Amino acid sequence: MTRLQFNNPLIEQRADPFIYKHSDGYYYFTGSVPEYDRIELRRSRTIEGLATAEAKTIWVKHETGLMSANIWAPEIHYIDGKWYVYFAAAHTSETKDGLFDHRMFALENASANPLEGEWVEKGQIKTKWESFALDATSFEHKGIRYYVWAQKDPEIPGNSNLYISEMENPWTLKGEQVQISTPEYDWEKIGFLVNEGAAILKRNGRIFMTFSASATDHNYCMGLLTADENADLLDPKSWVKHPEPVFQTSEENEQYGPGHNSFTVSEDGTEDILVYHARSYKEVTGDPLYDPNRHARVQVFQWNEDGTPNFGVPRPDTAKASQVS
Repeated sequence: MTRLQFNNPLIEQRADPFIYKHSDGYYYFTGSVPEYDRIELRRSRTIEGLATAEAKTIWVKHETGLMSANIWAPEIHYIDGKWYVYFAAAHTSETKDGLFDHRMFALENASANPLEGEWVEKGQIKTKWESFALDATSFEHKGIRYYVWAQKDPEIPGNSNLYISEMENPWTLKGEQVQISTPEYDWEKIGFLVNEGAAILKRNGRIFMTFSASATDHNYCMGLLTADENADLLDPKSWVKHPEPVFQTSEENEQYGPGHNSFTVSEDGTEDILVYHARSYKEVTGDPLYDPNRHARVQVFQWNEDGTPNFGVPRPDTAKASQVS
């Protein structure tokens, strides 16, 4: 059986890629731009079409204040008939004690097409700490909407852990905020102690949560948490971490630091697709956060006999099909 394959990279210089297939038949794409100064959105009827789709800027950073620097990792979600974009922003590009000062924010748009209409700032999504926080995602399960994000606990060494909470509405948390993962294995602690960039995949009676770990160079990789679909998702014991990375650098395929993923499906709905960024070279000059060549990539993944996802290895870059003039 021939498997669906895509040209990679799909979109160059777009890190933290997020693709959402909506009920209107369009794929919506957003991701971090190298300038970290705005949020872009594009759409296409096909995944490959996202590569050449017009990118519309839907929001620009503030001149000063909380949302004026390092606009990172936007995600677009459709919740209760409205569009929401979650993103992280800082008030400075400087670090303190090795950490940026990001907080998490939400935008809302009531238009049918999120490339049109007005995006309204819903403000900061407040957590129990005022500390480095980023990479939020949201999902619904059994009628409850959850928010998952990465944050620095002032009492725990390292950069970020993963947390989950119920939501009062798409920009407000309620109830307990629970830590479900901290960097504990060696592969989560290279360069920095990092768990971030969570993504949700519900299948086979389980909820799978991928995340990214370690520094953003070639050591960046993906881990996996798993919970039973009937478990209490706010109980840390419900989430079991796979002891090894589930997607990581492939020297053979010249793909380095794959991570910060999302999930989508093929046009016909039959194939599950991993969306991620990676570089095509290992050595990075300077801070890897400011190297622009983490390109957005996509590839089909399979399922193991035990019902767990098998992401395989990052596929090598492919030659782009020649454009017909």
